[in-house]
Amino acid sequence: MIRAARETDFGSVKNITQTTIWSVYPKYYPSGAVQFFSDHHSDDRIKADIDAGKVFLLEVDGNGVGTVTVSDNEINRLFVLPDFQRKGYGRELMDFAEEMIRREHDHIILDASLPAKQLYLKRGYVATKYNMIETENGDYLCFDVMEKHL
Repeated sequence: MIRAARETDFGSVKNITQTTIWSVYPKYYPSGAVQFFSDHHSDDRIKADIDAGKVFLLEVDGNGVGTVTVSDNEINRLFVLPDFQRKGYGRELMDFAEEMIRREHDHIILDASLPAKQLYLKRGYVATKYNMIETENGDYLCFDVMEKHL
């Protein structure tokens, strides 16, 4: 079940986000980039998005296992706990987010990390811009901006 996250869900959304970042991203990015990415998804940003009604939580047996943030026509902060990946939950969150956006917009924008890029390509997204952000220790966080026309 996917539902809007409430203020009381902050801990669950933070756990899903940070656990996924620190479990998956070190396999794709150097440490400075992983830290930058973790800091980008700060407590304040998560709380502000929950308060704005932009965060959604996917629950399995009453436990939060995935989250997505939808802001206008942009999909952000899509994470599924590592133990629940490859079970269709990421697809379920994407279907949900795309349907929300489809109601009011004709295209979707998202930032694609290296581990997620293949998923987005399979769903018909096209890279429109490549970004490199220098982080601590001279490490770089590389990602694509991707779009999908509906």
